[in-house]
Amino acid sequence: MKAWLLRLDDHFPVRYVAWLAAGVGLLLAAFVWTIAGGLGAALATFVFAGLVGVGVRDLRQSRHSILRNYPVIGHLRFFFEFIRPEIRQYFIESDRERTPFSRQQRSLVYQRAKGEPDKRPFGTQLDVGAVGFEWLNHSIAPTTLADHDFRITVGTHSSCTQPYSASIFNISAMSFGALSANAIRALNLGAQRGHFAHDTGEGSISAHHREHGGDLIWEIGSGYFGCRNLDGSFSEERFTANARDPQVKMIEIKLSQGAKPGHGGVLPGPKVSAEIAAARGVPVGVDCVSPASHSAFRTPVELMQFIEKLRTLSGGKPVGFKLCIGHPWEWFALAKAMRETRLLPDFIVIDGTEGGTGAAPLEFTDHVGAPLQEGLLLVHNTLVGLGLRERVKLGAAGKVVSAFDIARLMALGADWCNAARGFMFALGCIQAQACHTGHCPTGVTTQDPQRQKALVVPTKADRVFMFHRETLHALKELVQAAGLGHPQDITAAHIVKRTAEHEVRLLSTLLPFVEQGELLAAERGAADWPQQVFRLYWPRASSHSFALQTP
Repeated sequence: MKAWLLRLDDHFPVRYVAWLAAGVGLLLAAFVWTIAGGLGAALATFVFAGLVGVGVRDLRQSRHSILRNYPVIGHLRFFFEFIRPEIRQYFIESDRERTPFSRQQRSLVYQRAKGEPDKRPFGTQLDVGAVGFEWLNHSIAPTTLADHDFRITVGTHSSCTQPYSASIFNISAMSFGALSANAIRALNLGAQRGHFAHDTGEGSISAHHREHGGDLIWEIGSGYFGCRNLDGSFSEERFTANARDPQVKMIEIKLSQGAKPGHGGVLPGPKVSAEIAAARGVPVGVDCVSPASHSAFRTPVELMQFIEKLRTLSGGKPVGFKLCIGHPWEWFALAKAMRETRLLPDFIVIDGTEGGTGAAPLEFTDHVGAPLQEGLLLVHNTLVGLGLRERVKLGAAGKVVSAFDIARLMALGADWCNAARGFMFALGCIQAQACHTGHCPTGVTTQDPQRQKALVVPTKADRVFMFHRETLHALKELVQAAGLGHPQDITAAHIVKRTAEHEVRLLSTLLPFVEQGELLAAERGAADWPQQVFRLYWPRASSHSFALQTP
């Protein structure tokens, strides 16, 4: 910087130039207005006066040091920071940059939801030589399947008397309150048209879930919304009244979720509207608390007994639980309780830490909970090792948007997959990541009545239906290409992964898998422990406590 500028800066900092320019502009505009009059000069006077006033306020405020040092012009920093996500999404990020979903992934959902061609010309954009690239081995004798409506039956190996024929691709848990009323209506109408399930989320069953009669999986969290007493404890009477509704097909106890495992939540009183209060069974305008843990059970055995109680109270409907895997011994304690009590859940949904429709502290989003692959494998292997796998169905949730995503998870042991953000994209979500602000630009995650009007229910329901149908149609084509008869026939031996520049391996040889009954044999001393995690923690897990036991 020139010496004279440095001397000037000592007396009047250069960073004040924008404020000074506003002052000069005010004097000139006021002079012109005084001499010649005119609307333009008057408007200019008021504009420059406003900028001068902003500069005075910037110098006097104590919240932002940027504004104290750079009056007036410092506001540009906050403006560009505000529009940075949009600028990045539209002009900077590549088609395959996943933050958290790539443009290519979002476009696939949009195209399928709208019924537009989803084909890609000129070959793959993926680097097939990159470490981590995966593909499905095809057959030279492909099959021909009559239908893409793949289903599995949940509730055939317990006291369940109303088993449910579920689609292998369903809507994951998203509550009314987190989503708008119109979003819930559109999701449920799409589910009703496509004959697949809509998970209510822990916010319970609202009037908007009931409007179109689509199949519901009722999720019950630690707040027992929709089935609670005034003190927040579980109410058998209220549970029975909701669970026996024919629209409710299954009941899911939420132990934890991928977005923020081990973390409770509070919906502030001002956001607890009459509609939300009615669905959750809480007072209007009072803070709505979801504790971090359940009060209806304290031990693994008590959870199995609670599952059996819910199955009875519901009239024999399938009951299971959802969790994101954390301490492995806690999951082992649940597995031991299943074996000890012979009271099995009809299903378990494994939520990966990459799941994330719920806003959460950054540390939880990035660093708490097991990713879906590791969580699903641990649960699948444990049940196989105990000889229980055929009696318990497994659902999987975590960044599922394409047919290959479904095929890969089924190869790792899932019986069906759930998607949340995929169906949000089908509703029109643009990944603005403003879900927690109430300012969702597409009306999906807001309770603002005006913003909700942007989401037209019949149109978006069509897109939900089309996304589901076209994704399963693509899955059918993958299954046919592999020479198989059902997605459940896909195994880890069908998926190949590049592990180095000149090395590829089947997932069946790359990932750890347990043989049928192998864990029982190891427990008897008739075989070695199949994996280190079982050797370390299985002996120290107890069906009567979630705590790690002393060896």
